[in-house]
Formats: sequence, C-alpha cells, structure tokens
Amino acid sequence: MPVKIHVNSPNVKYTDTHIEAQYSYHTTSVHKNGNTVTVMPRSTEMTIRTEKHVPRLGVMLVGWGGNNGTTVTAAVLANKMKLTWNTKTGLKKANYFGSLLQASTVSLGLGPDGEVNVPFCDLLPMVHPNDIVFDGWDISSLDLGRAMERAQVLDWSLQEQLRPYMVVMKPRPSIYIPEFIAANQESRADNILSGTMAEQVECVRADIRDFRQVSGVDKVIVVWTATTERFCDVVPGRNDTAENLLAAIQGGSEVSPSTLFAVASILEGCAYINGSPQNTFVPGAIELAQQRGVFIGGDDFKSGQTKIKSVLVDFLVSSGIKPTSIVSYNHLGNNDGKNLSAPQQFRSKEITKSNVVDDMVRCNSVLYDHGEKPDHCVVIKYIPYVGDSKRAMDEYTSEIMMGGLNTIVLHNTCEDSLLASPIIMDLAILTELCQRVSFRPDGEDHFQSFHSVLALLSFLCKAPLVPPGTPVINAFFRQRASIENILRACLGLPPQSHMLLEEKLHRNFLSLQHTRGDMATSKKAVANVNHTEVTNGVHAYDYDDAEHSK
Repeated sequence: MPVKIHVNSPNVKYTDTHIEAQYSYHTTSVHKNGNTVTVMPRSTEMTIRTEKHVPRLGVMLVGWGGNNGTTVTAAVLANKMKLTWNTKTGLKKANYFGSLLQASTVSLGLGPDGEVNVPFCDLLPMVHPNDIVFDGWDISSLDLGRAMERAQVLDWSLQEQLRPYMVVMKPRPSIYIPEFIAANQESRADNILSGTMAEQVECVRADIRDFRQVSGVDKVIVVWTATTERFCDVVPGRNDTAENLLAAIQGGSEVSPSTLFAVASILEGCAYINGSPQNTFVPGAIELAQQRGVFIGGDDFKSGQTKIKSVLVDFLVSSGIKPTSIVSYNHLGNNDGKNLSAPQQFRSKEITKSNVVDDMVRCNSVLYDHGEKPDHCVVIKYIPYVGDSKRAMDEYTSEIMMGGLNTIVLHNTCEDSLLASPIIMDLAILTELCQRVSFRPDGEDHFQSFHSVLALLSFLCKAPLVPPGTPVINAFFRQRASIENILRACLGLPPQSHMLLEEKLHRNFLSLQHTRGDMATSKKAVANVNHTEVTNGVHAYDYDDAEHSK
C-alpha cells in the first residue's frame, strides 16, 4: 500500500489541483582571487507548484522488439497481473527491483521510533508503472511474443504465461539507415519505413498521433531503446541550428535515425529520451526542443558497469585516494553486443563510458594537477554464448599515502535488460512528473518549468545531457541527492543534510527549540488538524485514488 504523506506546515498548501510550497533555495556564489576564496551565501524565495492529477501515460519505444523493449513490456504485464513462476531455485514473483522510484526509499526524518523512510514514489503523485501503456517501432517485424523468446532474458515458464498477451503486440515500421548501425543488423531489417527522410518523419508523427487517439492516453513519451548508432558529425549549416536541421531533413542530408525520431517527437510535443550512447541531440535538436518547450534527456542508460564506476570513483576520490588507472573489460552476447562489435558503434559506447569519472577528478585539485586524468580504457567483446548476461571485469589502481598503491578488482555479472528495464520506467515516470512541476521566484508574475534539457535524469544516464553552461555531474551520490532534494523541495522540505544535530547536541537545548518551533507552527496551522496522526511533522493525507493510484 502507498504511504500517504502530508506536510503540516504554513509554507505548504494543498488545493484540489496542486501542492504549493513556499521554498527558500540556498546557494553560494564563489569568487577566487589567487589563494583567496570569497564565498557569498545567497537565498532565493520561490513558490514550487506540483499538479496533483496523474495522467494516463503512454510510452513509445524505438526498438520495441529488442531485448530492452520486450523485457520492460513483459515486466509491466507480469507486475500488473501479479504473476508468479517456478525456477530451479524456487518460486519467483513479479517485482520492480532495480527501480529508483519503486524500490528505493528516502528518509523523511526522525520519529518517536527512529528514522522514517518511505518509497521514492510516495513523495509526490506519480504514474505507477502498472498503468503505463506501451507501443513503439522496430526494424524487425517479429511480434513481441516471438521477440521476447528471441531475447532469451525471461524464464521460460514466465514467458509461457505472458505469450498470449505479447503476441498481439506488433511494432510499427521503423526508420532504417544502414550507414548508422553495424552491417550485421541487416538481417533483422524487414519492417522499415519507405519514402524520403521528411516523409519518414511525418510517418513517425502520424504514429504518435494514432497511438494517442487509439489508446486514450493523456501524454506520450518516446524513448530510444534501439541499438547504438555511430556518432553523427556536427556540421555548420546542416545540424547546428533548429532551422538548418529541419532543412537538412527536407533536403535529405545526413541525419541519424535517432535524431529523426527526436525531431518527430519534439514536433508532436512529446518528451524524448535517448537510451543509447550516440550523439542524438545535435545542437539543432536541442534548439528545437527549447523552441517548442519540450523535454529531452539522455544519453545511454546507466545500468551496470558504469553505475559501479560512478560509485567507486566517487568513493575513492572523496576518501582522498587517487585513482590512476581504470581498465574495464566487457563481454556480452545480446544484439547490443553484436552491434557494438563494429568499430564505429563501439566508439560511441566508449565515449560515454570514458567520461563518467571526469567531474569527480576535476573537483579535486589536491589529487590531480590541472588537466590530469586517470588512464582509462574500455573494451567490449561480443561472445554470443553469454547472451544477455553480461560479464564486466574492472581493475582500479590508485595511489595512496607515501607512494603506496591500492588495487581493486571486480567481476560483475549482470543481466543487462533486467537492469535497463526499470531505468526505462524511471526515466519516463520522472520526466512526466517534471512536466507537472513549475517554479515562480518571488517578484516574478509567471511560473516557469524546468529547462528543456532535463538534467534531473542524469542519475539514470551514462553521459548526462545538461543545459549549456551547466556542469556535468556523474558522481552517483550527488546525482541521487539532486532528485531526492528537488522532490523534497516540492513538499517544502529542506534538503536532506544527514547532520542529525538533534542527536549530537545537548538534548535539553534541542527540546526547547523543538517546543518553540511547535508552538509557532501550531498558531499558523489550519484548525482541527488531527494531531493523533502526526508523526515527525508528517501528516496523513489521502490523495484522490484516481490521482494517486498504485
């Protein structure tokens, strides 16, 4: 059952349609002059407004018949039907393990019985994965039942239960430009759009409109889950501006399929997320999204080895240990691995994997001289036998005190699509939530939304796309804290500091402060509040079932 959260504060107002929070956003401005650093604390007062109505969400997947597309669709069906199945290790039941929003918790604070933690998804009204409606495109014509069997991800007894529901789902024809993916993908390409590049974009737009109408969904989000493309050259006059990009599509110049899908989605007002490492979001695509006020995010789902890397390097550098060599080896046997066996496609993946440590290295001038980086090598080999169960082996060599060395060696076996599928759900759900959040700094007349380049998705992506001029953050815990604290801000709650001063200072002093605070709050609180339900300042609040369905 979902936890029902209500914030008992004069700074938070609940209406029939919105949650409105008066929030003080604290930052610091820093000026460095030689060895002197001047820090100026700043505070901005703002109103944060979150729409409570949860829409019916449709998610269209590019590459719907691939391992990720079939697995996420099957997982949602299995959870919705509460399926169980037997394996050689015992009875299994459907769940959403691996989902930040569904299976991870956040701390609300301390109560009489200790710390109170709630699932991420209960902080604000969110779409539940069970309610997502899927559709999509694929260059392969296999129905999702046969595609699920081809993927060899799910246990056979589970596939048998799901097959009657999956075989009736068939991908729409997709855009196929052979020059952008490996030649070994040609045998799958029997479900492709014809016509000029501009005509194909119009077909994709028509598909989005058709899906919206037939399914009855309120919103559509498009996610690229297809295989990795090679990088596309950014050429002035072709894809450097929105105008030039649209003209290039009309003229038939080189534009990647993923960018064509992005343009079609943006023109239809649908958020677009790139789950592969290629540079889908050329400058013209970013400008088009900003012009249309549409969210875009990416790049590349951060599931296994790279997520571990963002944790380990964060841990080492934060501990004052200097990573000097990071060597990563992978072998996998799914279609992604087959495609990545081609040099140009591998190069796209190598770029996203290699940049994941840059921000953590850059922030520590004690360990690293200007421009210094660890040696970093990534190898990927296609081994068909291991299928979707990817093997990742890593060696981290670091300098420690007085010329010493520390070496950490990892072997990580991860079922790739079972890690990526909950990330696809989280990306879509978090993006939809952001569409319902708006901000109004004091003194301004109008509410504004997040930037079109949705940097809040960085936690879920290997190569986070951020607005121009915004620093890229790859450090795992900083990325997660960003999501948690923004959602807390929507409820008027301060960032989670983990200071626990109430446990570290003299208890009589803090008890007095709490008493004074409670007295001040009670004078401003709405009358007839049922204080028997209050725990640690958190109040039970029953959202409309239709708006907060689980």
